[in-house]
Amino acid sequence: MSTTLCQMIGFFLSTLGFAGCIAATGLDMWSTQDLYDNPVTSVFQYEGLWRSCVKQSSGLTECRPYYTILGLPAMLQAVRALMIVGIVLGAIGLLVSIFALKCIRIGNMDDSAKANMTLTSGIMFIVSGICAIAGVSVFANMLVTNFWMSTANMYSGMGGMVQTVQTRYTFGSALFVGWVAGGLAVIGGIMMCIACRGLVPEETHYKAVSYNASGPNVAYRTGGYRTSTAYESKMKSKNGDEAQSHPSKYDYV
Repeated sequence: MSTTLCQMIGFFLSTLGFAGCIAATGLDMWSTQDLYDNPVTSVFQYEGLWRSCVKQSSGLTECRPYYTILGLPAMLQAVRALMIVGIVLGAIGLLVSIFALKCIRIGNMDDSAKANMTLTSGIMFIVSGICAIAGVSVFANMLVTNFWMSTANMYSGMGGMVQTVQTRYTFGSALFVGWVAGGLAVIGGIMMCIACRGLVPEETHYKAVSYNASGPNVAYRTGGYRTSTAYESKMKSKNGDEAQSHPSKYDYV
């Protein structure tokens, strides 16, 4: 798979995951009323992170926001914080990843800068997806605990012979949206990190050789050049002195 294709797929999946996190946070159906073995079917209740709603059999829906912060359960506030942190990190990662795309050129930005930006956006998308998955999982665990506690209270009277009316809540559609969105964000972030390796320019392995042709001991020839050593220069001067100290018979005419 080419680097550009891997980067584009990661960007597309991360964008879908980011949009899914926003949708899951704004949805009201985080918990829906369990209608199994419930004698009251004319009213359907469901709750979200920001408000609770009641839907009647006539089709009329009435929602009431949570007007308090300190009065809410600590787990609900923690889920809110995780989802908001995931959205903020996803928004920053999306903004960085747009400028890091290989198909977009901005000024004199080189490939090494794009590689760093791709890696940064990938890490942000991964953390954003983990925050979304953690927030949804914490809320789901809270629902499971309350569900079984409500079930135990329903059959506690008269040794289990008398059933009391208890409102039990089960998983809503927003939980599944959050799980899928978090998974897409994590997968997209991983692909962005993998694409980062292909954007890094390869290092050259050529060794630099410095040539100094201005030295006094460089002899130029047609077949190349050879630098004479100090030993060779000394031997040449010694042979010249010996030739002058022993004249031959042809020196005298």
